Amino acid sequence: MIQLSEKKGGDTQTEVKVEWRIVLPEEAGQRLDNFLQRVRGGVPKTRIYRAIRKGEVRVDKGRVKPDTRLEAGVSVRIPPLRVPEKAEAAGAAGWRARLRASIVREEATLLVVNKPPGLAVHGGSGINVGLIETLRAMYETDRYLELVHRLDRDTSGLLLVARRASTLRSLHGLLRSNGIDKRYLCLVSGRWPAHLKRVDAPLEKFALPSGERRVKVATSGRQSLTTFRVVRRWSSATLIEAKPVTGRTHQIRVHCQHAGFPILGDAKYADDAAVRLADNLRLKRLFLHAASLNFRLEEQNYALEADLPTELQRLLDAIP
Repeated sequence: MIQLSEKKGGDTQTEVKVEWRIVLPEEAGQRLDNFLQRVRGGVPKTRIYRAIRKGEVRVDKGRVKPDTRLEAGVSVRIPPLRVPEKAEAAGAAGWRARLRASIVREEATLLVVNKPPGLAVHGGSGINVGLIETLRAMYETDRYLELVHRLDRDTSGLLLVARRASTLRSLHGLLRSNGIDKRYLCLVSGRWPAHLKRVDAPLEKFALPSGERRVKVATSGRQSLTTFRVVRRWSSATLIEAKPVTGRTHQIRVHCQHAGFPILGDAKYADDAAVRLADNLRLKRLFLHAASLNFRLEEQNYALEADLPTELQRLLDAIP
């Protein structure tokens, strides 16, 4: 691969010439758009999608779609793409130190990250860089790094990242069969009753007139189940443990809202009482934390835990 440097408007950019790249066995099964983002780290997604749509990207000389799954041995044509180096440095590099300190477990096939709040798991929709792009910049020699599952931008806690396609397939199989026990801690408005142990309510995505994505309970939605356990109660709030049996977008947040106990700090789904309580407690973020993951993979048991972030634990200690 040949790289040339040029300056335009005072900003240094890297010019990458056409490259034909053979997909290795450990990269098999990866989506084409994700593959290109990894090998051309820092290039905006919109540029990658435009290159695919215009036929600049080819697989074995044929036109393809962004969601094409790559097979081992195929040849991918990667066109010249300009990488804005300063934008990448200001984005991914700003999170690297925090992520490096947040690695819970590092193995040949798997990374476990305690994701900080405020960091999206991937770039897009106005977000220049996310967790997966930052990790790819940190682990630049890895030929494969893919998210196993997702957390909302404002949610903290345990996140799995596969370093092999076979690991991703195995973990996705566990997720489909409910073979990964995921537990979250959340602080909700009001006194959650001990007898309310499950919310079984179908969820449906919709968009506001502004285009913002939301989720609601609807009979036409997808079946969704969350189980709950009370951890501690106060006069105005309850710390609960939530286990999502299904894995829908915003599932825990909407199920808590549907039950009448919205999560504190939730800008999308909190009611007026929850907003006032969060303000009184000086809560500045969503109180939702992925606290534990338990599963068995390749004859090995994983029992992973992440303590509440310091700011959330201090808030709990200060509740009267």
